[in-house]
Amino acid sequence: MASVASPVIFKEFCPLYYLLNAIPTKVQKGFRSIVVYLTALDTNGDYIAVGSSIGMLYLYCRHLNQMKKYNFEGKCESITFVKLLSCFDDLVAVGTASGRVAVFQLVSSLPGRNKQVNLCIWLNFCEGICNSSLVLEEPSSIVQLDYNQKVLLVSTLQRTLLFYTEEKSVKQVGTQPRK
Repeated sequence: MASVASPVIFKEFCPLYYLLNAIPTKVQKGFRSIVVYLTALDTNGDYIAVGSSIGMLYLYCRHLNQMKKYNFEGKCESITFVKLLSCFDDLVAVGTASGRVAVFQLVSSLPGRNKQVNLCIWLNFCEGICNSSLVLEEPSSIVQLDYNQKVLLVSTLQRTLLFYTEEKSVKQVGTQPRK
C-alpha cells in the first residue's frame, strides 16, 4: 500500500535585522576599534546563540525579544562553536579558538522556569547573574560540542574527547591524532 506524503509547507523568512542590529559591528579596545565577526551559531525554539570573534556570546530570547551578552572572564578569544542544550536547565556550551570550553547556565525569564529550591541559586537567578566555569581546556580549536546523558563530547582539530560531567573525567575517543 502506498503512503500519502504530507504536504510541504513553505514559509518565507525575513532577514533577522532585529537580531543583527542588537550585535555591535565594532568595539573599542583602548584607542583601537576592533571589527566584530560572527563566528558561531546555534538555535532552538527558545533562543538564538551567536558567538563572535571578540569572545562575546550573544543570546537572543525569541519569546521575550531580548538580547543578553555573556563572556569569558578576562579573556578575549574567538568563539568557534556554540551549542544550546535543553535539559533540566537551559545551558550554552561554548568552544574557543584556543581550545577552551565553558558552559553557561542560562537565567531564564520564561514562564514556568527557575523554580529552584536552593536559596543561593535562587538569589543569583533573581539578580540575573550567570557565572561561567571552565570545564576543559584543549590546545587546539574546538569544532564540535554535544551533550547527552551527562557526557559532553568535545571535538577539536586534533582529537575528540568525552568529558564525564559527574566524575569530571576525560576519555579520548580513538588513539590516532587527526591529520
